[in-house]
Amino acid sequence: MEFKLLRDAHDKVAPLFEKGGKLEKLYPIWEVHDTVMFTPGDVTKTASHVRDGIDLKRMMITVVIALVPCILFSMYNTGYQAQLAIASGAIPLEDWRMAIWAGVGLSFDFANPLLCIAFGALYYLPVLIVTFVVGGAVEIGGAIIRGHEVNEGFLVTGMLLPLTLPATIPLWQVGMGMAFGLIFGKEVFGGTGMNFLNPALVARAFLFFAYPAQISGDEPWIAAITSGVDSFTSATWLSQAASTPGALEAHSWWDAFLGFIPGSMGETSALACLLGAALLISTRVASLRTMLGVALGTFVMATFLNMVGSETNPMFAIPFHWHMVLGGWALGTVFMATDPVSSAFTDRGKLFYGFGIGVLCVLVRVVNPAYPEGMMLAILFMNMFAPLIDHFIVQGNIKRRAARYAA
Repeated sequence: MEFKLLRDAHDKVAPLFEKGGKLEKLYPIWEVHDTVMFTPGDVTKTASHVRDGIDLKRMMITVVIALVPCILFSMYNTGYQAQLAIASGAIPLEDWRMAIWAGVGLSFDFANPLLCIAFGALYYLPVLIVTFVVGGAVEIGGAIIRGHEVNEGFLVTGMLLPLTLPATIPLWQVGMGMAFGLIFGKEVFGGTGMNFLNPALVARAFLFFAYPAQISGDEPWIAAITSGVDSFTSATWLSQAASTPGALEAHSWWDAFLGFIPGSMGETSALACLLGAALLISTRVASLRTMLGVALGTFVMATFLNMVGSETNPMFAIPFHWHMVLGGWALGTVFMATDPVSSAFTDRGKLFYGFGIGVLCVLVRVVNPAYPEGMMLAILFMNMFAPLIDHFIVQGNIKRRAARYAA
């Protein structure tokens, strides 16, 4: 009964927002509420036809669900690393986080996974809230200006961007990055489905080049015992590998695979990304060909550079399996390289597209050790070449078919 009253009240005000109504320009806001709260009442009025069950909303929700392991582990690892550093006196904490923690009577116990997740949430959730508030405002504003419905594309962008950022990034920078990524990475090209660059990576690239000190993540919290010092703030494992020969020999590959290392919030655990990949591949939301292409490109280029060798650049010696668990390789391969809008569309093109990403990622990391993370730039670069790759694949298919029929 209560649901019917709410539905009736909602339908009663609908004419105000529909074409010709007084609030016609605000229709996108009303439509968002309608699709979130109720099942749309639109029906097919033409002849019967076969439809696929997948649509934009289901696709985006599937990606969000696939991101859950990365999100949970990002909060856990952020809380774990922060509490290790706090316990050893490595970093001071902001007053409001300390006040909240003390106010609810919780202790710092990095051996307790739930406490780690709760404390990590104090870093992750504010960033997430900012991305959704700013992203929602930009999306609704663009829909009102263009007069179309609000799309769900910004949901995935809003979930992905916080995972690529360091835990201590200022929130105002998060808002600027999100706005820039959506406006100049998507809206200026026509909105969701019209962009040729990944908006989340556009946002991160803007923040990296505009505020490199806060976005690079080269100096996370690392608690350790060295030279009589209980703790220190040092470089990520990838940065250490770029500056010190044999630096990775002191670390465990399994720790990097599982994610118990410092870095940007959601990119540390390759295992969490693999769990998301399993869902995306099984539902065919993401392309296995693209992921295999990235892995193959990484293997070929890393192995080639291992054989070439270099006495002046320790990055030449890093094997492919280390590249795959450090930095944003896993997160980028699973959730960003496979973006169905900005990646290649043809089956063979996806392999070439992914292969190019893997090759460029290793090249950027190795050739420019001052910037050891290369996944972001590799994906953005290949985003620009994805249409060209598809063009040559399609033209090649046309020529082969023409020759076959001519014979």
